[in-house]
Amino acid sequence: MGLSREASKKILMLAMLLPAVAVIILFLAVPAALTLLISLTELDYRFQWIWCGLENYARLFSSPVLQLIVKATAIYVAGTLAFNTLMGLAIALISTHVHDALGTFVRAVWLLPRVLPSVIWALLMMWIFSPLEHGFLNSLIVRAGGSPVPWTFLYYWPFLFIVNGFIGSSLSGIIFSSAIKSIPQDYIIAAKLDGASGFTIVRRIILPMIKWHIAFFVAYNTLSLLASFEYIMLTLNGGPGFYSTEVMILHAYHLAFGQYMVAMDFGYAATIVTILLVVGLALSVIYWRVFRLRRLMIEPKLE
Repeated sequence: MGLSREASKKILMLAMLLPAVAVIILFLAVPAALTLLISLTELDYRFQWIWCGLENYARLFSSPVLQLIVKATAIYVAGTLAFNTLMGLAIALISTHVHDALGTFVRAVWLLPRVLPSVIWALLMMWIFSPLEHGFLNSLIVRAGGSPVPWTFLYYWPFLFIVNGFIGSSLSGIIFSSAIKSIPQDYIIAAKLDGASGFTIVRRIILPMIKWHIAFFVAYNTLSLLASFEYIMLTLNGGPGFYSTEVMILHAYHLAFGQYMVAMDFGYAATIVTILLVVGLALSVIYWRVFRLRRLMIEPKLE
């Protein structure tokens, strides 16, 4: 007796889902569970699993630097996210309203920061915004008769927004550009025939029709930035000053790998990562409900 058509269909669906489920368990669920377990230990360079219960959490919440790293994380995520989204939107609008070849060239040039090695990009930005008079911007100011500006000391957050934002906005620019190009031209032409201005077309037609793409990017980029510290470490490394740009994930890195054999406090560092994991899960649920992302997965009523 053979399987019914419905049963065969379900077995086929399960077989197709199995590789994805295996990847999620192996690369997401297992590392998350391992991080939680490490946070309950005093694991250090000796790699001895000495259980300490919730002591690491009590140590973190009584730490005098907790408020500083939480504040730095909030500023970094919010500022970089705003830069990435708005700059990507500007790139998409400009590059899709010029000749196709020129628009493609603009998007390709904007990808250069993303394809450059991280160290090269960080070094280039440090030279441009160097507080010394030999830096690129300061050399122009000095030649014009001005005084050097200590960019990375006075404007360290805008500096980090730019360093990270040029990387992130290249991705958002491509996503938003493809979304704008998928809008039927009939809508744009009809609006122009009705006398709508360019600003009105953007506000009333383009932005509403790419809202799902914007919502996806905001959700994805928020979670990505929570775990991002590469360019902060390569440029300011948490400074200048006392924990001024030390975000939580960078603090965890410094605790675990900051000094060879001296500060390998893996258990305490895993505590911070676990907190970030919980924050990421909470934000995922909030974005899921606020942006109603479930509608993106509903089958269309019309083919």
